[in-house]
Amino acid sequence: MDPRDGVASTALLTDQYELTMLAAALADGSAHRQCTFEVFARRLPNGRRYGVVGGTGRVLDALRQFRFGEAELAVAAPFSDRRTLDWLREYRFTGDIDGYAEGELYFPGSPVLSVRGSFAECVVLETLILSILNHDSAIAAAGARMVSAAGGRRMIEMGSRRAHELAAADCARAAYLAGFDATSNLEAVRRYGIPGAGTSAHAFVLLHSGPDGAHEAEAFRSQVQTLGRGTTLLVDTFDITRGVATAIEVAGTELGGVRIDSGDLGVLARQVRDQLDALGATKTRIVVSGDLDEYAIAALRAEPVDVYGVGTALVTGSGAPTAGMVYKLVEVEGVPVAKRSSHKQSRGGTKKAVRLARDTGTIVEEIVYPASGPMPANNGFQARELLVPLIREGKQVDDLPTLAESRDLVARGLISLPWEGLKLSAGEPAVVTTFV
Repeated sequence: MDPRDGVASTALLTDQYELTMLAAALADGSAHRQCTFEVFARRLPNGRRYGVVGGTGRVLDALRQFRFGEAELAVAAPFSDRRTLDWLREYRFTGDIDGYAEGELYFPGSPVLSVRGSFAECVVLETLILSILNHDSAIAAAGARMVSAAGGRRMIEMGSRRAHELAAADCARAAYLAGFDATSNLEAVRRYGIPGAGTSAHAFVLLHSGPDGAHEAEAFRSQVQTLGRGTTLLVDTFDITRGVATAIEVAGTELGGVRIDSGDLGVLARQVRDQLDALGATKTRIVVSGDLDEYAIAALRAEPVDVYGVGTALVTGSGAPTAGMVYKLVEVEGVPVAKRSSHKQSRGGTKKAVRLARDTGTIVEEIVYPASGPMPANNGFQARELLVPLIREGKQVDDLPTLAESRDLVARGLISLPWEGLKLSAGEPAVVTTFV
């Protein structure tokens, strides 16, 4: 905690090598050279055709809290000299940051964030920026694919139990950004204002029913009496046909929903829909969950499913592979610099990007060009600049998009992709990136 600010510090969410470079740069006088660092992904994860920028708002929040109080300096002291510690004690970012708006689509090479300032004040931000953008962008891209596959049906994020406890709320935020409708995580409800949703677990049914399910009705009755007929009952703890019948017997035909969490979800959804309709519960929704990913969701599009609950495949690396973003120095005192390492090349110079689209809104190309040069010709297409100001002289700019506005940007972006860009099969990026 920095007593000057009264907020939790994010300064130690970093790697030691950043302070190693800082100490050496302060010693040799290069720390104050004006530089540009850029964040980009060299490639998309296997099978992906687009990325979604997630976490920009969290980066800006974290940057405001990047302060070295005495507690943080005590951690850095064993491997930092007095000059470095004195510099860290007074650290405030005073440079400029531009970036793609949160919720914007990106492609290989897109300069999603441009950080400008002295080498010292920029280099210490690498790990903080990348850890947030890589995490949130990975989940946002996975979530967007799932939302597309769901075809407009309600989506609930349920990944808390498969994520780090302190990251779970941010997983929910990234999923909501991508188009999910609600989350089961209460910290995300509190912190980000995301709508909350939840049902109940098999444990509650077993508590009342015993091993044979003879008293399953007691669990349903308790839940309905407490939460009302609009609640959702979990009907597959024992025999699903009997569970549905008992649920309607207890709650009546105005029951809000039933949840299926196991088995062949497509077959069971059809059976349950027929049974509910036969019982007169035509408005009772069917909620399905249980290791769903975009492929399983797509396979269920023809089935009478009303709500998808998604967890593991959304918040873990199996379903949300890393975005692979890197933070590279591209310009020093106005001179472009570039890395030439095999398979890890970078392109020198501060850059801007423009996206070209047809009159219908369909994207045809993204052009990355030197920031010092003119915007390339649009060749008759609609042209839109992608980088927007985020920070000027260390201060966050006014009127940045809200989470709701960024969520709308994702939805518009998905509509603007060429049709093949929404395929779930492996393939090339949906949009060509051209460097000039």
